[in-house]
Amino acid sequence: MLYRHLLDRIAERQIPVNQLREFAAWLDTNPEVPSAKWFKRFTGMTVGGEGELVKTFLQPTQAPSGREVV
Repeated sequence: MLYRHLLDRIAERQIPVNQLREFAAWLDTNPEVPSAKWFKRFTGMTVGGEGELVKTFLQPTQAPSGREVV
């Protein structure tokens, strides 16, 4: 169900493939994220999550919530 939600957000918000590659490269680094809500800004999108789960993809104009991960 979460996977379907993420795919819907990617399509709905027209997240470019190059941004998904940037996101995948970041994931490959095994980043540490807080157990609470967090977000990570990329060049053309923001990823939001909670704990180890990625929960949404946002356009740059959308406001994220939680703690920013650098």
